[in-house]
Amino acid sequence: MTAGMSQTRKRRMPPGMRGRLLGTMAVAAAWSVGFSGAAPSAVAADVQSKQWYLSAMQAEEMWKTTTGEGIKVAVIDTGVNSSTPSLDGQVLKGFDATGVEGDETDDYEGHGTTMAELIAGTGKGGGLKGLAPGAKIIPMRVAGADWQPKGSVNALDTSDAIRAAADSEAKIISMSFGNEFKLDEELEAVKYAESKGKLFFAAVGNGAKEGNPESYPAAYPEVVGVSSADREGKVAEYSQNGSTVDIAAPGNDIPHWCDKSFRDYCEGEGTSAATAIASASAALVWSAHPDWTANQVLNVLFETASRDWKDDTLSKYLGHGLIRPSMNILKGKGEPGAPDISPLTKEKTSGSAGSAAPSASASSQPEKNEKAEDAAMAGSSTEKDDDSRLGLIIGGVAAVLVLGGGAFALARKRRAA
Repeated sequence: MTAGMSQTRKRRMPPGMRGRLLGTMAVAAAWSVGFSGAAPSAVAADVQSKQWYLSAMQAEEMWKTTTGEGIKVAVIDTGVNSSTPSLDGQVLKGFDATGVEGDETDDYEGHGTTMAELIAGTGKGGGLKGLAPGAKIIPMRVAGADWQPKGSVNALDTSDAIRAAADSEAKIISMSFGNEFKLDEELEAVKYAESKGKLFFAAVGNGAKEGNPESYPAAYPEVVGVSSADREGKVAEYSQNGSTVDIAAPGNDIPHWCDKSFRDYCEGEGTSAATAIASASAALVWSAHPDWTANQVLNVLFETASRDWKDDTLSKYLGHGLIRPSMNILKGKGEPGAPDISPLTKEKTSGSAGSAAPSASASSQPEKNEKAEDAAMAGSSTEKDDDSRLGLIIGGVAAVLVLGGGAFALARKRRAA
């Protein structure tokens, strides 16, 4: 989201980021302790110095092994401006699902471009550096609630975008949009994507203080729901929680483009950024293990996530825990498991990335498994790998601007938060 957005924006807006113009700020070391024990980066005025999670997640060390090369990520969002210095050469041909003016490289808000840079930005020109700068982006444009284009917008834009992503060369789908209502067409598209071997990440939403509604597509069983955490490894107070949360990623104090003019970056926070960073984490692991399936990549991300509760239980706030691709990239940890068993549903899947597997649209829809008792109690902390410690404190941040999903049937609806 960009600076100055209203709290009244609800339907299909990115569940993303409150903003203010970037200035110099101190970088805490807490997340780096939780992830890797790395020292915090030096404070500087440029935008990359604000990407505190890169040092915390040992990005530089991982890039010596892989930068995500060979992996394409479909970004379903407000469009991706391929002309920013950081995305020069990083954006491939995509799909505009809106059916109105412009195309998928016309970002009407700046949000989608931010997500693309967080995933695969090169950092050129002082722009955002992606966690997987060797990956490529396939943009899929859909319509947000406040966008008022000329002409009628395709009512099934997200469903069409998901199907287009499934039919593309992308191995990973990243969607930082949400909707409070389950849609049959969208569900069938999600199943189709799974049948084509895609790994689908979606934001769980920022409405924890606004009724904590389930957000789709994150709530579909085949989609990895991503929640947001801060520098200290605490779940963000706004981050929605419940059985839709599968994993957590950095989401607080993340720079983003302020608006569609692409002149300034702002500080932001939200599950949007967390979803992009989770998607980039998957790109790194998959690039290092190109023969793995989506199921195996996800299984390793789940196994190596940082948590201080039993492996066979899930937190309704952080799911399997805080994402840590470095545990696999640098230390070889995590068992990939069966290539055709989903870590999400525990059911057999068909197809592999880029395969011509048939659509799974006719299959029955299992309910997303209820998470086991939440073990992330306030103030809990246990010994982790390499003697690092992780404190998981629920709701340890101030309330923020919340943009969640909203009503969307065949006719577009807008609801106030």
